[in-house]
Amino acid sequence: MRRHEKTKQQHGSSGRRAALWLLVPPLLVLAVIKTNLLPQVARFKETGFDKLTNEMVQRVSSLGLDSASRQQQSLDAESAKDVAAPTMSKLTCNWSNRHSDTCRMEGDLRIHGKAGTVYVLSSSTFNPNNSTITIRPYTRKWEQETMARIREVTIRSTAPEPYSFVIPPKCTVRHDVPAVVFSTGGCGTNFFHAMTDLIVPLYITAREYNGHVQLLVTDYQPEWVAKFRPILTALSIYPVIDFDAGTAVRCFPSAHVGLESHRILGFDPALSRNGYTMMGFRDFLRDVFSLRRAWATPVSRSSGHKPRLVFVLRRHSRAVTNEADAIAAVADLGFQVVAAGPEDVRDMAKIAAVVNSCDVMVGVHGAGLTNMVFLPHNGTIVQIIPWGNLKYPCRFDFGDPVPDMGLRYVEYEVNAEETTLKYKYPRDHPVFTDPISIERTGKLWDTFLEGQNVTLDIDRFREAMQQVYKSVTTQ
Repeated sequence: MRRHEKTKQQHGSSGRRAALWLLVPPLLVLAVIKTNLLPQVARFKETGFDKLTNEMVQRVSSLGLDSASRQQQSLDAESAKDVAAPTMSKLTCNWSNRHSDTCRMEGDLRIHGKAGTVYVLSSSTFNPNNSTITIRPYTRKWEQETMARIREVTIRSTAPEPYSFVIPPKCTVRHDVPAVVFSTGGCGTNFFHAMTDLIVPLYITAREYNGHVQLLVTDYQPEWVAKFRPILTALSIYPVIDFDAGTAVRCFPSAHVGLESHRILGFDPALSRNGYTMMGFRDFLRDVFSLRRAWATPVSRSSGHKPRLVFVLRRHSRAVTNEADAIAAVADLGFQVVAAGPEDVRDMAKIAAVVNSCDVMVGVHGAGLTNMVFLPHNGTIVQIIPWGNLKYPCRFDFGDPVPDMGLRYVEYEVNAEETTLKYKYPRDHPVFTDPISIERTGKLWDTFLEGQNVTLDIDRFREAMQQVYKSVTTQ
């Protein structure tokens, strides 16, 4: 009986082997063609049938003939794409710039805006002591009050494989262009700060990519993005992304967190990697807004033509209380005068065209003077400096940047008789006798910038503007 069962088992086993032999030839051919299985075939006589059968079953499974295994392989392949680093990522940060902190990185980068985190996988500069750093991507880092409003972005770098224990989020959106991350949460609603804190630094940082760069904005302000969309569109062909709102994990080949900033309304040639200049930046703006005049040339007084002058007017503070008389005085000198109030400068395209059509811009110190970036090269800016020992800070903002813009600078300094502060304080008050002491008490802004208007001495102002008229005209 046992012998009969044993014979029956051997017979059954032989039958199954015979059936498998019927399957082997086509599978073997397929394996040889698809997987270069010639070594297995050559070893057939040495390995024996059972070993080859086992190898063939495993090989068939790996070829995807098993549907469940095929599905698992597909999932594994997708995971491999997400996990594998191209080689090694690089991360470098600059903390020494007075204006802004910046970090540049390339490799396997994953940006999760909702979490405010940038992951740098397999970083070649990984250091467990500073694997997590934070940065506020705005360009006034010396102003604590301003920077406190800026959202922190966390940058987490991981050790190279296989030493990393961080499980990064998987990519949900892949980009094939670099990313630039910055904030509009500072002082960007003020046109001066919008230009010097954001637009000029953004040009320095993003222009080199010729439009093939993705801008991601934290502390996103829709009004700011809408106002400056013509410039943003010229710097990036892609729509601006609200960094904070999205739940997507965006993967980039490289990124720049923070904007490079050199100086107020300007460039430092020693720091500019691509040789950018302020004149080049103004040419860029002229292209963005389709402005006609690249250069201002002297106007012949005998030709009957008049040089054009735009008078930028203020309201509420540092306003010229006798603006009508001031405008009449410069018109009598021979200027064709255009008055531009706050309602006019709100439309950037409109004011850009007006300013570009003029040879001279005049105005009291304030954000409106920033529109000098639209003047043609060789144009003239006249800054009226309010009372209060403000010559240095006013010149720092709107005088020092002028030569690099290819413009000419003139300043008119208000005296004690021309400020409305004389109606608030006696002449022996520190406001007049020791203005610097007002600054030391922290009241400079409230007293001299927000607390006064200007009543120009028309004769004195006319004399100063007479010199400007001669400089922009010929016989």
